[in-house]
Amino acid sequence: MKYLLFSLACFGTLTSTVFLGMVFYAAMRFCARRRREKFDVADQQWPPVTLLKPLHGAEPGLRAYLESFFAIDYPEFEMLFCAREESDAGLQMAREVAALHPEVKVRFMTSGTPPWPNAKCYSLYLMAKEAAHDLLVITDSDVRVEPHFLRAVIAPMALDPAIGGSTCIYRGMAEGMGLWGKQEGLGMSVEMTAGVLVAEMLEGMKFMLGPTMVVRKAALAEAGGFESMGDYYADDFILGNLVARKHTVTLSTHVIDHCIVNDSFATNFRHQWNWMKSTRFSRPSGHFGTVLTFATPFGLLGLLGAHLAGLPMAAGVALLAWSYLSRVLLCVIAGGMVINDPDAWRSCWLYPLRDFFGFIYWAASYTSRTAIWRGDLYVLEEQGRLRRVNR
Repeated sequence: MKYLLFSLACFGTLTSTVFLGMVFYAAMRFCARRRREKFDVADQQWPPVTLLKPLHGAEPGLRAYLESFFAIDYPEFEMLFCAREESDAGLQMAREVAALHPEVKVRFMTSGTPPWPNAKCYSLYLMAKEAAHDLLVITDSDVRVEPHFLRAVIAPMALDPAIGGSTCIYRGMAEGMGLWGKQEGLGMSVEMTAGVLVAEMLEGMKFMLGPTMVVRKAALAEAGGFESMGDYYADDFILGNLVARKHTVTLSTHVIDHCIVNDSFATNFRHQWNWMKSTRFSRPSGHFGTVLTFATPFGLLGLLGAHLAGLPMAAGVALLAWSYLSRVLLCVIAGGMVINDPDAWRSCWLYPLRDFFGFIYWAASYTSRTAIWRGDLYVLEEQGRLRRVNR
């Protein structure tokens, strides 16, 4: 029994090392595909696009994020914004920005009190009904894009009608944020990217990522429309999963900026905890197996296990040192090489701390089934369904 902790640490270190190798291979595969993809933008027939932007309040930096969408360079597109109330601060800000860009087609909508637990899905449902074009591009409010964004995410779908949906990985941008904001940003850039690349390599894309989702109206209708997702927390996972049953879902090689708005430890922890609880119910088996991808907790366990078992401390120190180095390498590969996040290069030495807290969030996800979302309290049920609790 006295060797149990050290043996467990060795096993966890082995599995996290295998995961690092898988990430490296998947990253090289992704980067090679990105180099191969050369879309002829001169001769490309660009289909018209409708951008759907659900809003709820005006988080820090929203004006700049909205401005980036009005600077998009694309032949024909429209933007639809939807919030619950006409007085919503985010919707008012979008109107102000739109007034500065009369050349962009924009429409504004309100949903009122949503009849579904997932208010975002209800806004998307209303906007999709009013969309003038077949290709729908859905982006979160805290996303910043470059002028060629639409050309990059639309090109594969314009060339291949078999593709029913597409999504993007993203950088967690924490400009001007403190330690906890940067930790959340590194989690998005590294942990999320690593997991997505490995999943895409092993089984193809069976899900989408909320910050950017592209779907054809026909594929959406076959998936049951947004109304089939209104009871779920992880609507992005559900949308991708349903579309992938009949159509190809592709992972775009384009990378967007997902801007961090949580700076304090409390708000950061709550956001990460909710997200982990969501994946626990949406993908229970995969979420449980996530524990084998962390390294720092097993390195610390190895140090403790070596001490308790009376083993040479060099053995425990070696496990801890490798766990630290492997997470630095993971940060450089996924966050640096794949998505070119400046913080992943500068702060790779800090990523093992994020890896440790990732394990804490994972463990904490099994302590509760409630989630607070946009000020409302919900209970998470089987398959990630939501049940609103009166507060």
